[in-house]
Amino acid sequence: MAGTRKVAPSEHAGPGGQLSATPRTRHRRLREQGRSQRADLMAVLQAGFIAHLGVPAEHGVMVVPTVYGFDDNQVYVHGSVASQSLAAAAGYCLTVTVVDGLVLARSVFEHAVNYRSAMIYAVPRVITGDEEKLAGLRLVSEHLAPGQWDYVRRPSRKELAATRLLAMTLDEASVKVRIGPPDDGDSPDALLGLWAGELPLETGWGQPVPDPSLPAGIRPPAHITSRAGNWAHPG
Repeated sequence: MAGTRKVAPSEHAGPGGQLSATPRTRHRRLREQGRSQRADLMAVLQAGFIAHLGVPAEHGVMVVPTVYGFDDNQVYVHGSVASQSLAAAAGYCLTVTVVDGLVLARSVFEHAVNYRSAMIYAVPRVITGDEEKLAGLRLVSEHLAPGQWDYVRRPSRKELAATRLLAMTLDEASVKVRIGPPDDGDSPDALLGLWAGELPLETGWGQPVPDPSLPAGIRPPAHITSRAGNWAHPG
């Protein structure tokens, strides 16, 4: 596949500055995996495309999988206006996780996962104006499939009215990344004579599969075909 899988988030371009350090975002365990630069947060958001939204609900906390889009200041999630998970009545937590592989050690205790993750805390803002709602929905669409927004039909006024869009600021966020081999190479377990190392997870885009109902002769656009063979989670 095209591209590289070497993950070095601190080298990614993005808005400068430090991430917030609040009681919820301060790294207490595995501090060596913590990242403090805002560019690290943007790199994780760029690499992923599925998030989990933790929300307070009537019968307890819900964690909802969702797609997202983002800009330099906020992350956007959307759904139906009837969705209980998008009530935006209190603080939410949005998490994005990219799994890069398994870390297989000489003992079960030392096994781990190489990953990139971000946690964002905010009280969501409901986007009500059509212009801002369209801009946010475009960010979601373009993050998933760049070029698709200008290729397909835009949302109608009726569809916009049925869609709720939430914006969560990036002011309070935490990032952690693990890379590299197992941690027990210099432990007594190294004398056991067992194999240890990393098992990378390499996820890539395949060839486009047409809708069976498509008339003959309609080919996928270049912005879709060009993704085949590329990494789904760039590093």
